[in-house]
Amino acid sequence: MHIDTATMEDIPQLCILLVELFSQEAEFNPDPEVQSEGLKKIISSPETGHVIVAREGNDIIGMANLLFTVSTALGSPVAILEDMVVLPQARRSGIGSRLIDYCLKTAVQKGCKRITLLTDHDNAEAHRFYERHGFVRSSMVTYRKSI
Repeated sequence: MHIDTATMEDIPQLCILLVELFSQEAEFNPDPEVQSEGLKKIISSPETGHVIVAREGNDIIGMANLLFTVSTALGSPVAILEDMVVLPQARRSGIGSRLIDYCLKTAVQKGCKRITLLTDHDNAEAHRFYERHGFVRSSMVTYRKSI
């Protein structure tokens, strides 16, 4: 198994992973056509972010999106970690930890001073996973408005 950055050819497999993820999340619905468009925008624009993948041979078994922006509070680049998912049959084998480590190293190389992520409030397993990797719960509250 190795970790690298996704290419356009990976999008069909990435959409399978996103169906798995969005089937579990309360606020999102799987729509491979829409997700494919989003993935194309990230993959074609490295300054926007990177789609990081875990590969087992020709198969993608895990992914995470690392998106970049600038924090005025920190006066520096920061990253947003999204769409972290590992196929169910590959979980509990260290793949998620390797994806997180790769994302952290990439963010540091890009000069980021913080990584932010969101999880469902009741996903205790994800909370424990991120806490084991040094993430702490923020006191900030998320609000969204579709436009």
